Amino acid sequence: MNRLWHGTWTAKLRIASGLVLFAYVLFHLINVGLGLFSLDLMERFQDARQLITRSGPGGLLLYTALLTHAGLALYRLARRRTLQMPLHEGLQILLGLAIPFLLMTHFVHTRVAHQLFDLNDRMGYVTGLIWATPSGRTQAILVLVTWVHACIGLHMWLRITDWWRRLVPLWIGLATLIPAFALAGFMVQGRQQRARFFDADTFAELATTYNWPTPEAFARLLDITQKGDLALWAILGLTAAIFAIRKFATARRSVRVSYIDGPEISGERGMTLLEMSRANGIPHMAQCGGRGRCTTCRVVVEQGADLLHPPSPQEQASLAAVSAPPNARLACQIRPTTPATVLRVFRPDSNRQRAHDALGEEKVLALLFLDMRGFTARTAGQLPYDVVFLLNRFFDAIVPSITGAGGTIDKYLGDGLLAIFEQDSPEDSARAALSAAQGIGAALETFNKVLATEGADPLKIGIGLHLGDLVLGEIGAADNAPRTIIGDTVNTASRLEGQTKELGVELLVSADLLRAANIPLEGLTLTALTLRGVSHPVDALPVVQASTLPDALVIRKKP
Repeated sequence: MNRLWHGTWTAKLRIASGLVLFAYVLFHLINVGLGLFSLDLMERFQDARQLITRSGPGGLLLYTALLTHAGLALYRLARRRTLQMPLHEGLQILLGLAIPFLLMTHFVHTRVAHQLFDLNDRMGYVTGLIWATPSGRTQAILVLVTWVHACIGLHMWLRITDWWRRLVPLWIGLATLIPAFALAGFMVQGRQQRARFFDADTFAELATTYNWPTPEAFARLLDITQKGDLALWAILGLTAAIFAIRKFATARRSVRVSYIDGPEISGERGMTLLEMSRANGIPHMAQCGGRGRCTTCRVVVEQGADLLHPPSPQEQASLAAVSAPPNARLACQIRPTTPATVLRVFRPDSNRQRAHDALGEEKVLALLFLDMRGFTARTAGQLPYDVVFLLNRFFDAIVPSITGAGGTIDKYLGDGLLAIFEQDSPEDSARAALSAAQGIGAALETFNKVLATEGADPLKIGIGLHLGDLVLGEIGAADNAPRTIIGDTVNTASRLEGQTKELGVELLVSADLLRAANIPLEGLTLTALTLRGVSHPVDALPVVQASTLPDALVIRKKP
């Protein structure tokens, strides 16, 4: 969750206001879609919705979010140094600029008309009034434009989360169905209400129910709409003028930046390094779109770092999170004013960028390291095929305990393996690892009984369980990079597995994993271990037989 709210205060404000507007649009579309069933259901939902949106606090929240989101978007657009940008960003900006113009007529003839002329702007009135008219077609386009704009923004915000990416097909389906549902409801009620409006027997009653505006009122509303459109054009023109003036004012002032792994470029003073790269056609990684919410655009400033402005607290925190060197900076945050020489930490492939997963994800997960004891001595003199046969039988016996607990095998290591438990929370991950370890112990006992019937010696194993920060990502050349995990957590789990042989036990579980699983440590027999390559002692619970893990977790009362 912290990753989702990482960034500058303006980025957080833009996200928060966008979420408020997204919720409003979502419920508004659901409201219109209910017309597919009945006008009564449609208008009852409208009543419930307007209890919030037309209340004092609700209205204040909604219109503050609207003005904030639009204002920040125009402010950011006016301050851009270049109009070169990724396709999704350009599409979102164009759709966002179209929304106020498409919305103006609807807003004036509902909310403003309600305030000025006490119009009862029920759904029945709105759908019947605009069905089969140019305004009706405009509102249908508004539904699609607003929804696509909102979905792009939501996806770009949540795509860094694992759960969102796993369910992308579901989100695509919902994103398609919701506007279709709304348009279907509009079509059904629009036809029905339009027919009632043109029926002399029913129109008089409807005109009284809705407090139908007079011709003079409609003329006034049209005048307000036209003036509103002019105001929007004036605001857009002002934004374009600010952009042009800034562009002209800085055209003669440029700064040169040399890439160690690329060309030398020039850019206007005041541009971010990322904007300079894009303006000069230099591929530069920026997974968050240049909003300071990731570190994929970071560079190492070889020359000129001392002349740059100091990093903001947000940038400093981001760099510290990845243990970046002192001369590392985020290209989307620095604005060079003097010549500099930089190195891109992540350089995109010249033909395509790697998928977002390739850049690595930081997570807190449980790992299981397993190794077979005495494997080399046991298989000495055996034919290679017999060795492979034994290993496959062994893995067939124990791996279902891992996958059944929700784990996956990251890699096989000869006579051992590394498993990872990607669950929704550290607690779930830790508990899944404990379940897998117990299952492995039980499966091994069963497998050894089979070996005994064959006259073979039993197998012995060592298991290390640990939980902590790690990074998942692709490591290797583009198009040939397997997904793997790295980090101190991997080393610690491996060292714990190695210590099982020294202690004569089958399993070692770190205290960090036990805490994450919400298992009380008081009363457990923990051992402090000094592990090679690990900077601090690690407390772990030794378990002689992994199958007896539940008994080992029982708190022993002191005599």
